[in-house]
Amino acid sequence: MKKEFKRFDMKKPPVRTNLFFRTILYVLCAPDWLSHKSVVKKYNVDGLKPPFILLGNHNAFLDFKVAIKILYPWKANYVAAIDGFIGREQLLRMIGLICKRKFTDDTVLVKHLVRIVKNGDIPVIYPEARYSLCGTTAVLPESLGKLCKLLKVPVVVLICHGHHADSPFWNLHKRKVKPVEAEFRQILDAEEVKNLSVDEINRRIVEAFRYDDFAWQKERGIRIKYKGHAEGLHKVLYQCPACNTEYRMTSSGTVLSCKACGKEWKLTELSELKALDGKTEFTHIPDWYEWERNNVRREVEEGTYSSGVLPVHVNTLPNARRFIRLGNGTMVHDMNGFRVTGTDVDGDPFEMIKTVPSMYSCHIEYEYLGKYGDCVDLNTLKDTWYVYPEPDRCDFSITKMALATEELYRAYRRAQGKKFVEGML
Repeated sequence: MKKEFKRFDMKKPPVRTNLFFRTILYVLCAPDWLSHKSVVKKYNVDGLKPPFILLGNHNAFLDFKVAIKILYPWKANYVAAIDGFIGREQLLRMIGLICKRKFTDDTVLVKHLVRIVKNGDIPVIYPEARYSLCGTTAVLPESLGKLCKLLKVPVVVLICHGHHADSPFWNLHKRKVKPVEAEFRQILDAEEVKNLSVDEINRRIVEAFRYDDFAWQKERGIRIKYKGHAEGLHKVLYQCPACNTEYRMTSSGTVLSCKACGKEWKLTELSELKALDGKTEFTHIPDWYEWERNNVRREVEEGTYSSGVLPVHVNTLPNARRFIRLGNGTMVHDMNGFRVTGTDVDGDPFEMIKTVPSMYSCHIEYEYLGKYGDCVDLNTLKDTWYVYPEPDRCDFSITKMALATEELYRAYRRAQGKKFVEGML
């Protein structure tokens, strides 16, 4: 594009919030966690005081509100993606948010986190870096252990249960799940952070992050009456286990179905799947999702994985003002990573290449903001591209691309002979 846009100032120091703003935020968030009857269980936190690092799982916006409930009146700064700042940058900076472009190596952010700890405050990080796709743990970056060693403060985790069951990423309509629960647990004190190896710190974090929202829902017998309970689930469960066809799944009401073979599954009030006729291949949503992952892993191991050439349009977000239409082009995701090319609105060529080693995972959106469709967002330190495949012109699944990104990185690491903690990439 001929016009050069002002970039988001990533270097601007995080704000130490005052008590007035913290109180306003607490009051604004209270109705949501009160309506869900949020229960917080605390473990090994007697005498805990800032500074410490808080790592939270990420299933819904309610995660953030529960964190505010627990941390008030302490001062905290929250790492958030740039699209959350659109049209309200100054306000979000004032309440302590720090901007991050997802899945980039950001040394500036690390400097901000060091500053927060030196201030005696709490950095809050959601290391999964996206909402969970099916209510289970997403991969975690192995850099977490190194970060903890650098900050030299206690490590606390906040694991929320029920937030995905209430408002799953594939259909954000609230299901009125209550009570929801949260575990606020210190897993490492400062002395342990100092003395333990990076690998052992990572293992502690992985163990603390094990959760399964649908198993939690079933164990507590929480029934969901929402008539559109299954709508959108085909975005996650894109491959039929009956006929193995991809990209032909659909959903309506409480029924998930395959347009290729006609098989149907009902999503029950306990969020279990039951075939309306014949064998039920998977009753548990995460089991179906992991079956898809294994199929993608096989393609990667055989060297055959490719999305094909997908026609796309691209929006860019250089700052927090608004999305800007970059232009039209194509995207390929294959054994070499992502490659997006095209022509911008001024007729000039554009290109972004994200190699396999550069991304251990990627961020995706279903029906972004309820009107833009499914997209993959690809980031540099200066820009974010929202890449939208054209559904009328190609078959695709952004879920498969997300799984493939992780499996490609895993295969790359193994080929390099590098060790990693299982559950981290």
